[in-house]
Amino acid sequence: MKMIKSAILLVFLVLPGFAASALSAYYLLPEWVALERHHTYYQTLSQSPSSTMRDLSIAQAAENRHRINCLAEGVGVLLGGIIAAIGIHGLCTLPQKHDERS
Repeated sequence: MKMIKSAILLVFLVLPGFAASALSAYYLLPEWVALERHHTYYQTLSQSPSSTMRDLSIAQAAENRHRINCLAEGVGVLLGGIIAAIGIHGLCTLPQKHDERS
């Protein structure tokens, strides 16, 4: 019975948690690079005397879009980790089968 419980926890919590966390991290990394690029562009544009309010608004919107995407993917990484941790905790707290022969 313990093997079935372990398999259920592993299949339905630990593996999906790790998969969700890895998938979110996969999509977070390119978004993070884009955020840094747009942040640098916005800083450069804001210090340029020839930039208009329209240019600044567009650059700020692009930076905020990537910032929100990074937030969402970061939450996905954390949530996947929490789900995996719940499964690992469940595996650790299963009652141990004691051998009566020893």
